[in-house]
Amino acid sequence: MTLDLFSPQPQTNLLPCDGVVEDYGLILNGEQSQKYLDYFLQHLAWEQDEVFLFGKHHVTARKIAWYGDANYQYHYSGSLKKAHIWQPALLRLKQHIEQRVGHPFNSCLANLYEHGQQGMGWHSDNEASLMSKRHETVIASLSFGATRKMRFKHNYTGNLVELLLQSGQLIVMRGQTQQFWKHQISKTTKVITPRINLTFRYFYPEN
Repeated sequence: MTLDLFSPQPQTNLLPCDGVVEDYGLILNGEQSQKYLDYFLQHLAWEQDEVFLFGKHHVTARKIAWYGDANYQYHYSGSLKKAHIWQPALLRLKQHIEQRVGHPFNSCLANLYEHGQQGMGWHSDNEASLMSKRHETVIASLSFGATRKMRFKHNYTGNLVELLLQSGQLIVMRGQTQQFWKHQISKTTKVITPRINLTFRYFYPEN
């Protein structure tokens, strides 16, 4: 028996210090999650992600799709991205999550991992356009499809926190999480089905 046979229980904070990661558990049932997964696989504007790391240009295996309140342009991982206007199903989910979380969002970065050998390396979502001196950085992440392992690592102590993200599960990163912790999606040969995660954010385009 594996951990992914059990529904995740809501927790107020998964981190031991220097940040907050709230686990809301499953906010959608299995049927709802599968319908959203099937719909988003077909209808979001997926494209290969392009990033610049240490001065080198990379095209990632995973695909992304950006949506927002307007055709914002965002600097992300060294390249310029332009948001699509909200897709109706995404907008409904955004409004539902805003009510649960108590925080507004004006954009969504959707990530598509087609199988377990596609992942995300260690990083923090600390771009200038996400940061504000007056407001905390809040990112809500909703998963669909295959269960995948997410890991958090403290920048200074090296402390590790791991969790399995299931279809329909919502987590929210807030407080000083992006300043003190990096996170990743681990690769695995055991997963052969796709996963989508929607990361709802508030961007400050004037930054």
